[in-house]
Amino acid sequence: MSEQRKFDAASNAGELAVAFEQKQQPALVRRARRAPSVGSILTLGAIYAFLVLMALFALFPMYYVVQASFAGAQNLYTTDLHLLPANFTFDNYMYAFTQLPLLNWIGNTILVCGLTTIFGVVCSTTGAYALARFRFAGRQLTLRGLLALQAFPGLLALPAYYLLLNYLNLLNNLLGLVLIYSAGALVFCCWNTKSYLDSLPIELEQAARLDGATPFQAFWRIVLPLATPALAVASLFTFTAGWNEFALANLVMNANGSGSNLTFILGLFSLQDNFRTPWGIFAASSIVISMPLMVLFFFAQRFFKSGIAVGSVAN
Repeated sequence: MSEQRKFDAASNAGELAVAFEQKQQPALVRRARRAPSVGSILTLGAIYAFLVLMALFALFPMYYVVQASFAGAQNLYTTDLHLLPANFTFDNYMYAFTQLPLLNWIGNTILVCGLTTIFGVVCSTTGAYALARFRFAGRQLTLRGLLALQAFPGLLALPAYYLLLNYLNLLNNLLGLVLIYSAGALVFCCWNTKSYLDSLPIELEQAARLDGATPFQAFWRIVLPLATPALAVASLFTFTAGWNEFALANLVMNANGSGSNLTFILGLFSLQDNFRTPWGIFAASSIVISMPLMVLFFFAQRFFKSGIAVGSVAN
């Protein structure tokens, strides 16, 4: 009888534990286990239908460019919509690689955007660190000046850029384009990085200084690893801003007559004339030129991290 009583007591304790656990479940979890209502299903279906429609609107121009790059010239001058190219051909790509200095255009663009990213990010990071960590005369005036510069469109400075580059003998020179792009990206990158540095605890730098680190070592080994997400955003912004820019590039490089020293956006613009635009060749060149930027975006995804614990243990 004693063994039976022990078994009954254990069973009752188990039932009480299960009942207690069920009572402790949040009301939201219990409600989620219920069957969805018709209204919620219709609402969810409408949301998904809207998202699918917007995705089609966003992806169709990209699909049309890809389709046009493989189509013959005669298929692009028709009002009929072809989901697939009627006359599939690689002639547009062959022409772009053999008859156009396409690789030179891509190389020039990567060179300009790469140097712009290095100069812009280095200058903006050091400037943002000074504005975020130090207190000096003119600090608030500098911040207000940067904010005021951000409010004016960059195209207003075209005459000034032209006169300055002409005085420095940098017209029709890729270095002049790098200087203009770096100056234009400096304001946004400095503000963006400064805002991120303000959110980092200064105690980490103080602890490094107590351990014997110099100010530069604290900045290099503590602050920079923590600021990796902000630096990644600034780098991508600077690189893509120069990659897609036309007006300033046309201002600086317009005097070039050979066409091999242009950036790719000026090279694509030079394909058209007063009588026709080779849309097939234009589309094929655009597809080829977009590949380096896509590779850059895939590579930079791993730098977008949240959480300062990743950088606080850097060696």
